[in-house]
Amino acid sequence: VQLVESGGGSAQSGGSLRLSCAASGYTYCMAWFRQAPGMEREAVAAIYTGLGRPLYADSVLGRFTISKDNARKTVYLQMNSLKPEDTAMYYCAARTWRSSTCAYGYTDWGQGTQVTVS
Repeated sequence: VQLVESGGGSAQSGGSLRLSCAASGYTYCMAWFRQAPGMEREAVAAIYTGLGRPLYADSVLGRFTISKDNARKTVYLQMNSLKPEDTAMYYCAARTWRSSTCAYGYTDWGQGTQVTVS
């Protein structure tokens, strides 16, 4: 599955941005990861493309919302109350195999979109 992200950019602390990720085909889970310079990649949020509760990292819970538009095969990440520590390259990820959780096992990745918060 090919993934194309959009929507990154710059925002001030306390501001908002929305990321989009369009998939070229079927996916079972989709997620957003991020990686800051010198840091390991971390999972931010994940969602089933069917039924199921989204997953969030503790660091973004209550500020970020992951949602989906199955007709468009697109997942969104609405980021509110942004903090400088949210600055990172954000990657969309997807997988097609099924399991009881969307927390791991991603096989397809987008090219990334930069988010900078000052």
